[in-house]
Amino acid sequence: MANNYQRILVAVDGSKEAELAYRKSLGIAMRNGADLLLIHVIDTRTFAIVEAYDQAVADRADQYAYELLEQYKTQAIDYGLKNVNCLVEFGSPKLRIPKDIAKSQNIDLIVCGATGLNAVERFLIGSVSENITRHAPCDVLIVRSEKEFS
Repeated sequence: MANNYQRILVAVDGSKEAELAYRKSLGIAMRNGADLLLIHVIDTRTFAIVEAYDQAVADRADQYAYELLEQYKTQAIDYGLKNVNCLVEFGSPKLRIPKDIAKSQNIDLIVCGATGLNAVERFLIGSVSENITRHAPCDVLIVRSEKEFS
Protein backbone atom coordinates (compact mmCIF):
# COMPACT_ATOMS: atom_id res chain seq x y z
CA MET A 1 0.00 0.00 0.00
CA ALA A 2 1.32 3.43 -0.94
CA ASN A 3 2.16 6.00 1.70
CA ASN A 4 0.50 8.81 -0.17
CA TYR A 5 -3.05 9.74 -1.10
CA GLN A 6 -4.27 9.25 -4.67
CA ARG A 7 -7.97 10.20 -4.44
CA ILE A 8 -8.95 13.03 -2.10
CA LEU A 9 -12.52 14.12 -1.45
CA VAL A 10 -13.18 17.55 0.02
CA ALA A 11 -16.66 18.40 1.25
CA VAL A 12 -17.70 22.03 0.77
CA ASP A 13 -20.88 23.80 1.83
CA GLY A 14 -20.02 27.49 1.56
CA SER A 15 -18.96 27.85 5.20
CA LYS A 16 -15.67 29.38 6.35
CA GLU A 17 -14.62 26.02 7.79
CA ALA A 18 -15.26 24.28 4.48
CA GLU A 19 -13.18 26.95 2.73
CA LEU A 20 -10.28 26.20 5.11
CA ALA A 21 -10.67 22.46 4.45
CA TYR A 22 -10.65 23.12 0.71
CA ARG A 23 -7.46 25.20 0.95
CA LYS A 24 -5.75 22.49 3.01
CA SER A 25 -6.84 19.83 0.49
CA LEU A 26 -5.16 21.74 -2.36
CA GLY A 27 -1.75 21.43 -0.72
CA ILE A 28 -2.26 17.78 0.16
CA ALA A 29 -3.40 16.94 -3.38
CA MET A 30 -0.47 18.82 -4.91
CA ARG A 31 2.13 17.15 -2.67
CA ASN A 32 0.67 13.70 -3.38
CA GLY A 33 -0.09 14.18 -7.08
CA ALA A 34 -3.63 13.17 -6.18
CA ASP A 35 -6.99 13.51 -7.89
CA LEU A 36 -9.32 15.92 -6.10
CA LEU A 37 -13.07 15.38 -5.87
CA LEU A 38 -15.05 18.42 -4.74
CA ILE A 39 -18.43 17.50 -3.32
CA HIS A 40 -21.48 19.36 -2.07
CA VAL A 41 -24.33 17.32 -0.64
CA ILE A 42 -27.66 19.12 -0.67
CA ASP A 43 -29.41 18.03 2.51
CA THR A 44 -32.90 17.11 1.32
CA ARG A 45 -34.20 17.04 4.89
CA THR A 46 -34.08 20.83 4.90
CA PHE A 47 -36.81 20.83 2.24
CA ALA A 48 -39.18 19.25 4.76
CA ILE A 49 -39.16 22.59 6.57
CA VAL A 50 -40.69 24.30 3.55
CA GLU A 51 -44.46 23.98 4.02
CA ALA A 52 -45.33 23.34 0.41
CA TYR A 53 -42.32 21.78 -1.27
CA ASP A 54 -41.28 24.21 -3.93
CA GLN A 55 -39.19 22.94 -6.86
CA ALA A 56 -37.67 26.42 -7.12
CA VAL A 57 -36.04 25.91 -3.71
CA ALA A 58 -34.37 22.71 -4.91
CA ASP A 59 -33.35 24.37 -8.16
CA ARG A 60 -31.72 27.28 -6.32
CA ALA A 61 -29.87 24.89 -4.00
CA ASP A 62 -28.68 22.93 -7.01
CA GLN A 63 -27.57 26.06 -8.86
CA TYR A 64 -25.71 27.35 -5.77
CA ALA A 65 -23.92 24.00 -5.40
CA TYR A 66 -22.77 23.91 -9.02
CA GLU A 67 -21.59 27.53 -8.93
CA LEU A 68 -19.70 26.94 -5.68
CA LEU A 69 -18.03 23.79 -7.02
CA GLU A 70 -17.11 25.36 -10.36
CA GLN A 71 -15.48 28.28 -8.54
CA TYR A 72 -13.44 25.88 -6.40
CA LYS A 73 -12.56 23.73 -9.42
CA THR A 74 -11.23 26.74 -11.34
CA GLN A 75 -9.12 27.76 -8.33
CA ALA A 76 -7.74 24.22 -7.96
CA ILE A 77 -6.74 24.06 -11.63
CA ASP A 78 -5.15 27.51 -11.37
CA TYR A 79 -3.27 26.21 -8.31
CA GLY A 80 -1.78 23.52 -10.54
CA LEU A 81 -3.88 20.42 -9.92
CA LYS A 82 -4.43 18.28 -12.99
CA ASN A 83 -7.43 16.11 -12.17
CA VAL A 84 -10.25 17.95 -10.38
CA ASN A 85 -13.85 16.75 -10.50
CA CYS A 86 -17.09 18.01 -8.99
CA LEU A 87 -20.07 16.13 -7.65
CA VAL A 88 -23.42 17.40 -6.38
CA GLU A 89 -25.46 14.85 -4.46
CA PHE A 90 -28.74 14.92 -2.57
CA GLY A 91 -29.39 13.34 0.83
CA SER A 92 -27.78 13.45 4.25
CA PRO A 93 -24.14 14.63 3.98
CA LYS A 94 -23.19 12.74 7.13
CA LEU A 95 -24.27 9.46 5.53
CA ARG A 96 -23.80 9.99 1.80
CA ILE A 97 -20.16 11.14 2.04
CA PRO A 98 -18.67 8.27 4.08
CA LYS A 99 -21.02 5.41 3.22
CA ASP A 100 -21.78 5.97 -0.47
CA ILE A 101 -19.49 8.45 -2.17
CA ALA A 102 -16.16 7.64 -0.49
CA LYS A 103 -16.66 3.96 -1.29
CA SER A 104 -17.97 4.31 -4.84
CA GLN A 105 -15.25 6.83 -5.77
CA ASN A 106 -12.39 4.83 -4.13
CA ILE A 107 -11.46 7.80 -1.94
CA ASP A 108 -8.45 7.36 0.35
CA LEU A 109 -8.70 10.73 2.19
CA ILE A 110 -11.74 12.83 3.10
CA VAL A 111 -11.08 16.46 4.09
CA CYS A 112 -13.83 18.48 5.75
CA GLY A 113 -14.31 21.41 8.10
CA ALA A 114 -14.88 20.83 11.79
CA THR A 115 -18.20 22.66 11.59
CA GLY A 116 -20.47 23.60 8.74
CA LEU A 117 -23.51 25.73 8.11
CA ASN A 118 -26.12 23.79 10.08
CA ALA A 119 -25.69 24.66 13.79
CA VAL A 120 -29.13 23.36 14.80
CA GLU A 121 -28.47 19.89 13.42
CA ARG A 122 -25.02 19.86 15.00
CA PHE A 123 -26.59 20.60 18.38
CA LEU A 124 -29.36 18.02 18.03
CA ILE A 125 -27.73 15.00 16.40
CA GLY A 126 -24.01 15.62 16.07
CA SER A 127 -21.81 17.14 13.45
CA VAL A 128 -21.37 16.00 9.89
CA SER A 129 -17.60 15.75 10.42
CA GLU A 130 -18.11 13.55 13.47
CA ASN A 131 -20.31 11.16 11.48
CA ILE A 132 -17.93 11.13 8.54
CA THR A 133 -15.08 10.21 10.87
CA ARG A 134 -17.12 7.43 12.44
CA HIS A 135 -18.28 5.83 9.16
CA ALA A 136 -15.55 6.57 6.61
CA PRO A 137 -13.72 3.66 4.96
CA CYS A 138 -10.56 5.79 4.70
CA ASP A 139 -8.53 8.46 6.50
CA VAL A 140 -10.35 11.66 7.46
CA LEU A 141 -8.78 15.07 8.06
CA ILE A 142 -10.91 17.50 10.07
CA VAL A 143 -9.76 21.09 9.53
CA ARG A 144 -10.40 23.51 12.38
CA SER A 145 -10.53 27.28 12.21
CA GLU A 146 -8.23 29.26 14.51
CA LYS A 147 -11.17 30.61 16.52
CA GLU A 148 -11.95 27.09 17.77
CA PHE A 149 -8.67 27.03 19.71
CA SER A 150 -9.41 30.07 21.87
